[in-house]
Amino acid sequence: MKNVKGILFDIGGVLYVGESPVPGAVEAIEELQECYALRFVTNSTRRPPATIYAKLRRMGFTVEERQLFTALAAARQIVEEAGGRAVTILTEEAEKYFGELHCIETSSPFVVVGDAGENFNYPRLNRAFRTLMNGAKLIAAAKNRYFKDADGELSMDAGGFVTALEYAAGVEAAVVGKPSPEFFRQALHSMGLSAEEVIMVGDDIESDIAGAQAAGIRAVLVRTGKFRPKDLEGAIFPDAVIDSVADLPRLVEQNS
Repeated sequence: MKNVKGILFDIGGVLYVGESPVPGAVEAIEELQECYALRFVTNSTRRPPATIYAKLRRMGFTVEERQLFTALAAARQIVEEAGGRAVTILTEEAEKYFGELHCIETSSPFVVVGDAGENFNYPRLNRAFRTLMNGAKLIAAAKNRYFKDADGELSMDAGGFVTALEYAAGVEAAVVGKPSPEFFRQALHSMGLSAEEVIMVGDDIESDIAGAQAAGIRAVLVRTGKFRPKDLEGAIFPDAVIDSVADLPRLVEQNS
């Protein structure tokens, strides 16, 4: 881990699990903020960026709002810049974040899907399907398979529902969160650093680790959150594996 000038962090499962910070995470971030450019990149789409930021601050993390990059914000930006509106499958809180960009007309040019929780139901999915059959573009804010829920168990994420819509409508979703290379590039650009100068820290072997490596970024896997031992048995090889983000300051110091 030589020549590290910046660090990207996944949030859920890395900094906190449910409503509790990972032990030592608050202190690790505070220490790292003094020496490195930090950005916090998340595929969490149930809540808007302001809510995620407030949660981090409430837990004691020393972060700034400008350091936060969310897949939900990236999806909203695409719709807004295109001057269109979107049929969405999101939580009520996330739909409010879309504001006037959210609609229910099946003639809309976009369908946006995130982790909608209880809102993954047939009427919403079928409305999205009909919109896609009318020529809309499918935007997946994220396509994760699962996440570690507040009860400590794994829960289905948006990926399975996105795949169902792709199959039914015969389309391919544009994924705007991790592992999209563009999502990583936006974070790098905000730091003014190259991929070779940055590392990614995450608990998702596919979106965080493989996604970062595909963008030329070294990746560190933590054994918290959704991590499972079988993650280390496949064809994706992290550049380093640590027990938790609390161990990261020592890792970068030892190799600097």
